[in-house]
Amino acid sequence: MNKLLPLMGLLLAISTYPGSTLAAKTEAPAPAPAAPPRVQVVTSEGNFTIELNPERAPLTVASFLKFVDSGQYTRTVIHRAIPNFVIQGGGYTPDYKLKPVATTTFNESGNGLSNVRGTVGLARGAEPHSGDCQFYVNLNDNSALDPSPARWGYAVFGKVVAGMGVVDQIATVPTGAKGPFKEDAPLKPVIIERIERVSNPQ
Repeated sequence: MNKLLPLMGLLLAISTYPGSTLAAKTEAPAPAPAAPPRVQVVTSEGNFTIELNPERAPLTVASFLKFVDSGQYTRTVIHRAIPNFVIQGGGYTPDYKLKPVATTTFNESGNGLSNVRGTVGLARGAEPHSGDCQFYVNLNDNSALDPSPARWGYAVFGKVVAGMGVVDQIATVPTGAKGPFKEDAPLKPVIIERIERVSNPQ
């Protein structure tokens, strides 16, 4: 038995020697994943915060943030307010003039995100890839806006994480015909003063 002790000591020395291939390796901890970006929508009726989802909707989020950073949304309005459905805005000035937009975004509605209450989606026309800067907030679970095998849907790219009460309040303002809209437009403009990036709480 005593003959084994020197050999065991030698093995121990090799395993702990810094240059040995048997030396324990300390790996640096993996960096924490980046927090999803957030923006605050500052309106004449109060503020709400949107958390974006670049993992599921990278093209839509990138386009939206470009509009945020360029000031595209400053002094626009919520031009559509339908209780139990959606509020929509970001494209018209307070006098209901359409703000020019140079680019549109590929429709990412097949990203697995559903139009449930509190989610934020990209508005568009009849053409599937016509979405630009206008966005909407779902006031209810609106599965009819999700894609199906027969048609494109409306792409969800974020969710309201604070101020949903403000969104609900905006949906209750009196509406009717205004500017180019025959119905559902707030009669007293609900102004988006600005949309700005905000820090994500840790």
